[in-house]
Amino acid sequence: MYSVVDIETTGNGYKGSKITEISIFIFDGKKIVEEFTSFVNPEKNIPLFITNLTGITNAIVKNAPKFFEIARKIEELTKDCIFVAHNVNFDYNIICEEFKSLGFSFKRKKLCTVRLSRKIIPGLKSYSLGVICEAENIPINGRHRAKGDAEATTELFKRILERDTNFIVNSFLNPKSRQATLPPLLKKETVDNLPETFGVYYFKNEAKEIIYVGKANNIKQRVISHFYDKKKKEQNMCLETADISFTKTGSELVALLHESSEIKENAPKFNRAQRKTKEAIGLFNYEDQKGIIHLAYNNLKLVPNALSKYYSIITCKNHLEALCKEFELCPKYCQLETNFSSCFKYQLKECKGICCNKESVENYNLRVKKAIQSLGLGAKNLVIKETGRTNNEISFVLIINEVYMGFGYLDKTHAAELNNPEDYMLFVQPQKDNKDAQRIITSYLKKKDLFNTI
Repeated sequence: MYSVVDIETTGNGYKGSKITEISIFIFDGKKIVEEFTSFVNPEKNIPLFITNLTGITNAIVKNAPKFFEIARKIEELTKDCIFVAHNVNFDYNIICEEFKSLGFSFKRKKLCTVRLSRKIIPGLKSYSLGVICEAENIPINGRHRAKGDAEATTELFKRILERDTNFIVNSFLNPKSRQATLPPLLKKETVDNLPETFGVYYFKNEAKEIIYVGKANNIKQRVISHFYDKKKKEQNMCLETADISFTKTGSELVALLHESSEIKENAPKFNRAQRKTKEAIGLFNYEDQKGIIHLAYNNLKLVPNALSKYYSIITCKNHLEALCKEFELCPKYCQLETNFSSCFKYQLKECKGICCNKESVENYNLRVKKAIQSLGLGAKNLVIKETGRTNNEISFVLIINEVYMGFGYLDKTHAAELNNPEDYMLFVQPQKDNKDAQRIITSYLKKKDLFNTI
């Protein structure tokens, strides 16, 4: 037996959505044997755009039963049935969330008519319910309403079963197939062909636009983990994903750097971090008349040779505060306490530093220079060697004059012939040096021994 389900909701993704209407058709594979349809009081406001789409208003659901009042009916109707829906993960997960809010779990085997249609009715320009029903001459008596869509989905599912001469439906029900957990627009073969190695992967929508970029030590494993993630962002991203491509990198470091540059280049809608590319604030140093080295910041355009770059003054100040703490620098000489002739510690009679004449300029400046050195990569010229994409290859990251130049690949024999970092310039894939790249490399070097560098 099958329970063919459609729901209407208040919107706002899986976690925020509440059901406003539900329709369930119990189907034995040939005919409908029972039907249940009801409005549901979501106990929250229905947004205007949802009302415009479905016609369901706050007034309509005001006196409707709340979900807990029909939960037992839904549980009994769908018990021992395979849960069927068009884009099944949407309806199924929201119903699971409703039951979870009541303290109960809801688990059913699932079938998705989007994925089944792609296999059994190939070649359509789209697999939305409206497009498929138009192609199949299936009437929808009330589009974007639970009963109309559920009834149409039931007829579509009936035709899928009739044309399923290769037992595709049974294969989808195999627990090892993962068909029920895959995004509805994504082909299983695409996931099956993903490699289990270091690299960068790209989620793309139906228009082939990159909507997410990620890095992984095991591309296939990491991609599949997105499908099981219950976060709103992850689920919305998976609903849009129609294709996945990848680039092997051979090492985690190159994967991190390549991911960062690809996010900046493509600005995918589901990537939050690292999308900013334009730093606004620059950190610099200068020496006053007493010979004391100051750290200061200004608009990046006014800082020709910035020691470090930031997206905001707040980020810059936070970093300066961290430097003051780590290297025991005076806030007064780091543009953090500009309104005082002496630092805050002096007022508390706790100061033991230069602004209170309790240490020499030379000693203080040594600490400032160490702080400045910590901002860079720690070496003027450096080649970081890592594993390659094959056993006969190495990957490398190149730094020249403390500037990140990019990464590349060389066969091991050729790499053994190169003695100086400058020799790698001919083989590097140029990349932009920026704060994120420097952060990635600095962090990576702290974790790794430098035996694999020259």
